[in-house]
Amino acid sequence: MDQITFSEAEYQNKKRKTRRELFLERMDKLIPWTQLEKKIARYYPKGESGRPPYPLSAMLRVHCMQLFYNLSDPAMEDALYEIESMRQFAGLKLDRLPDETTILKFRHFLEHHGLGKVLFQEVNNHLEKNGLMLREGSIVDATIISAPSSTKNKKGERDPEMHQTKKGSSWHFGMKMHIGVDDKLGLIHSIETTAANVHDIVPADKLLHGEEQRVFGDAGYLGIQKRDEHKHRNDISWYIAKRPSIRKKLDARRQKVENIKASIRAKVEHPFRYIKQVFGYGKARYRGLAKNTQRLHLLAAFSNLLISEKYLWE
Repeated sequence: MDQITFSEAEYQNKKRKTRRELFLERMDKLIPWTQLEKKIARYYPKGESGRPPYPLSAMLRVHCMQLFYNLSDPAMEDALYEIESMRQFAGLKLDRLPDETTILKFRHFLEHHGLGKVLFQEVNNHLEKNGLMLREGSIVDATIISAPSSTKNKKGERDPEMHQTKKGSSWHFGMKMHIGVDDKLGLIHSIETTAANVHDIVPADKLLHGEEQRVFGDAGYLGIQKRDEHKHRNDISWYIAKRPSIRKKLDARRQKVENIKASIRAKVEHPFRYIKQVFGYGKARYRGLAKNTQRLHLLAAFSNLLISEKYLWE
């Protein structure tokens, strides 16, 4: 039996748990670790030559914590050295902790094999087995994720995959995250990313899984049913919001209909709240769409788990 360190002894004798510890306990209970590790294991180094790799379970947990708290690679290394609850969550000890290069390489490993999307789908499979991924109706929407507009960098230029767009009276530079969620619980089932100047309606066909009987969207999706990719979908009822200028002219009955549609569409804002406010990803951390998309798939998986938490334990 390994002798415990002073920090571990102090941690075990604490009188109360911090908010970080409570959150990590929640996520530890919610995330289907075994299924996720199986999806990664076939690609993970076996350590047949050179230094033995850190256990897959530990590196996956470190990566998840990095996303929970939106930490850089050096900041994640520092956190492991400083915070006992994080070491406990990852199953690591002070005498052997991954450095920032190891953390970086694991992130690149996931990106190289496109495992962000794979893990997102595996979490959704887990929720579907628990009867939580409903498919009768979908809500589509998009949100802007800002990117640095400065040219003060090594290349002296903005990220070529990001663009600017005008929303209301303000200009934004960055990318868009487009999502499709079910209209009952608000769980994300589809994700697409584009530059910020791409109209919401353009990738909308990729946000529908094909089994919907109804689709909700804001005024940005007006005319969606007339597009070539949707003309054959006679089995769908489209509930798209009227433009604000038109809503002002509606009678009381039609105003009430618009209010009902808006109350249903509100569910699509809940995942955006988790991704941008709880996990702090309101600004793109990387250059290019691919790396940010991989990260957004995992954040969407975590959001789905948190939204469905109260149903999983009923």
